[in-house]
Order: sequence, then C-alpha cells, then structure tokens
Amino acid sequence: MVTIEPACDDGKENVNPRKLTANEEHPEVSQRELKKNNDSEADGHIDIKEGEGWETASEGENEIEDEIPSVSESFEDAMTEEQQKQRSLAQANDAKAEGNQFFGAGEYEAALAQYASALEIAPDHPMANEIRSVCYANRGICYYKLGKYEETIKESTKALELNPAYTKALIRRAEAHENLEHFEEAIADMKKVLELDGSNEQARRTVIRLEPLAAEKREKLKEEMI
Repeated sequence: MVTIEPACDDGKENVNPRKLTANEEHPEVSQRELKKNNDSEADGHIDIKEGEGWETASEGENEIEDEIPSVSESFEDAMTEEQQKQRSLAQANDAKAEGNQFFGAGEYEAALAQYASALEIAPDHPMANEIRSVCYANRGICYYKLGKYEETIKESTKALELNPAYTKALIRRAEAHENLEHFEEAIADMKKVLELDGSNEQARRTVIRLEPLAAEKREKLKEEMI
C-alpha cells in the first residue's frame, strides 16, 4: 500500500484561497459607483438623508429664532432702571449738543427743536435737572434772538425752577423784561444775580441804569391813576 504525503512547498504554510469581493466580482458596477461619487464631490454636494442626525435648513432656522430673544428681551429688559436713565441722559446730551451747533450757526428755530427733543428724552429725575435747566435756558436765548421776549421769560423761568442759582438764566430773563419795559422785574432779577455773585459788573451796571427808568415809570402810572 502506497501512502501519499501532502505536498509541501519548502516549509511554507498553505494559504487558503482569498474570497473575491463584490467589486472584484462585478467590476463594471464598482466603476459606475466610483464615477457617481466623484461627480458628487466635484459639485460640492454630498447626499445626506434627513433624519440621520443632520438638521434641514428650515429646522435649524426655527431653532435659532426660538433661541434668540427679541431686542427688548435681550437689551431693554436686561438694563436696570438706572441704566435706562443714564442712556436717556446721554441721548439728551447729544440732542443738546446738536442744538448748540444750530445756535452757533444762527439757526435758532432748528436749535429750539433740538433743545425740545433733549427735554423730551431727558428722564424726569433729579439727575437730569442740570441738562433740563440748560435746555430751557438755551431755548430762552433762542427766543431772545428771535425777539420773542415773552417766550424768553417763560423758558428762563422754567430753567430757574430747576436751578434757582442759574445766573445766566436770571440775566437773560432780566434783559427780556427790560426790552418789554418791565423795569422793576428786570431790577429784581439783576439784584438776585448780585446776591449770587457780588462781582458781576453787568448786573450792577444794569441796576444803576434801570432804577431811574423804573422810578419814571412809577410816576407815570401814578399820574394815569389820578
């Protein structure tokens, strides 16, 4: 009986034959798929099915809109009452500055409008008293330049209600009174100026000049009454 030994290749291990892949079995299909993928990448487009962990554009936008608060929620509501007052005060200062520019250019009507805007914006709070009094006083000067002395008196009085020691407003009101021949009132305002600032020569000279005119007017009134 003859025994047949298995073949041996000089000590090398037998290698089981490799199973062919699907691409190798069907090369024509592989080439078509490769071409399709290459064409997609060249266009910058990758096919991604919805529901595989990716958001569609509309879904993403809706979520972002839900997350982003409105301006009033994110800014206005986030500001404290004090911060809102400070912001209003800054805006009022800007409007006043624009009014000053118009005044410097001789555009008194435009300046009046800007000072009015500043007064509307400025918060009704003691911290805004200074800017409000300045705006009223500046409006008084504008009216004075326009020859509207009654309006000058009204605006200057509003300024003095907020700041009784406002000497410029007192002087402007006194000048308006003088132009209307309200000599007694003009003298009274100038005397208040001297109480606040004894070295104010304009006020001193005005009092000296107006006292004789006031006395003369009083005499005329007496004669008219007789």
